[in-house]
Amino acid sequence: MKDCIIILSGGMDSTTLLYEYQDRILKAISFHYGSNHNDKEIPLAEYHCQKLGIPHHTIRLDFIKEYLHSSLIEGDDAIPEGNYDEENMKSTVVPFRNGIMLSIATGIADDVKAKYVMMANHGGDHTIYPDCTPSFVENMSKAMSAGTYQNITLLAPYTNLTKADIARRGAQLGIDYSQTWSCYRGGEIHCGKCGTCRERKEALQLAGIKDNTPYQH
Repeated sequence: MKDCIIILSGGMDSTTLLYEYQDRILKAISFHYGSNHNDKEIPLAEYHCQKLGIPHHTIRLDFIKEYLHSSLIEGDDAIPEGNYDEENMKSTVVPFRNGIMLSIATGIADDVKAKYVMMANHGGDHTIYPDCTPSFVENMSKAMSAGTYQNITLLAPYTNLTKADIARRGAQLGIDYSQTWSCYRGGEIHCGKCGTCRERKEALQLAGIKDNTPYQH
């Protein structure tokens, strides 16, 4: 039964969610909000949806770059190098980004009579991004349900998993992670030095997956 709308970035986590729940997904939605890496991620999101026969739509959120501030939307030089941890990655927070995206996706889900909106937040995000925490998931889901005729809820099955846990699931599903994008700098290839590149390398290593990602460093 197809009852879900998925927010799909084209990164490792949401791509894994796409494959794992493909039989339930009505459509996938990507959001272009002017980040350094949107133009690298979104074509990969489209690629996987075409491969699985899932309708894919990209919605532009140009107002985010105009009104909100984050190193994620201020050019690749603004992205910090180093580990994926709170102090180092805090500058990459786009204020209430997931809340904004979920609100739009929920409206679409209500219109097509879906029951769930899915997002692929995970445990490593909790200390960095307020709109990835278990508390956010719980309370946003309540608001979504209260504000829709379909009583739509938020389905976020990776909330308490590590990125390595997700990668292991992806390996079982046969996902080619070289066809996903992580780097926040959004260059021609992954920089290999920013927090998301380091997190990607570590997750694939811990999951025992050969990393075929080209890196600058």
